[in-house]
Amino acid sequence: MGQNPAMKAASHAPPRADGRGPLDLRKVTIVCDAAPHAEGSCLITQGRTQILVTASIEAKVPPFLQRTGLGWVTAEYGMLPRATHERSAREAARGRQSGRTKEIQRLIGRALRGVVDRSRLADRTITLDCDVLVADAGTRCASVTGAFVALALACASLTKGRDAGTNPLREAVAAISLGVAGGRILLDLDYSEDSTADVDLNLVGTSTGRFVEIQGTAEREPFDEAQLGRVLAAGRKGLTALFAAQRAALTGRIPDEWLETMKLAAPSQAAAKKSRSARARRGGSSRRA
Repeated sequence: MGQNPAMKAASHAPPRADGRGPLDLRKVTIVCDAAPHAEGSCLITQGRTQILVTASIEAKVPPFLQRTGLGWVTAEYGMLPRATHERSAREAARGRQSGRTKEIQRLIGRALRGVVDRSRLADRTITLDCDVLVADAGTRCASVTGAFVALALACASLTKGRDAGTNPLREAVAAISLGVAGGRILLDLDYSEDSTADVDLNLVGTSTGRFVEIQGTAEREPFDEAQLGRVLAAGRKGLTALFAAQRAALTGRIPDEWLETMKLAAPSQAAAKKSRSARARRGGSSRRA
């Protein structure tokens, strides 16, 4: 099997300021049930970035979805005043949201709706509130990754209460930031890297290998198609690690068959299931014979 081109290019690169290799993620932890009153919640920590995500279920939908039988998934995003090095005024005090805030919460909502069968939400709205406690870059990406975990927990609460029949989640979704600095590809940028990168890219992808959104900008030096391909290859590596973190957080909290449906089942579990299915087919064939 050929080596991942992004990994090959970075294999001999010097370590980053925090000691990571070019394609290493910061440490990721996801703690579920961080807000006990919410139908689903988690605290996601990625490096020094920390985000509290809550999922709230309401028995209503926007006017444009009334009498359609479809549910709705949306998101709101905000930063605490001292999430950054200097205090920023609350947007509520200013009386309006910034363009950045609107862009990020729309991104989170789109990412989540892309993996939800809304016909199974039965005229309900699930709102994901993403509150940044500490910002060290990558807050929109960590919000997507954590919001999916909170959403899965909320959906599981619906089935436990028999307010919904079956799993509405088709697959998982996560997001990772990447950059190009000094000619090398970097995965999961911190603030010092994000503010100086030549290319800045956010990648939102699903557990079946599809992309929801690719946001890429040449901050200084333009990039070509070949370089974009290498960046996407590195992004897939990061997404795989984030799906493993989501699986670890959700295991035992949602049905195992949901993890399998969303392609989040651990490789050993998936292999065991495949082996059992194969044995069952062989046994069935012998009985029919």
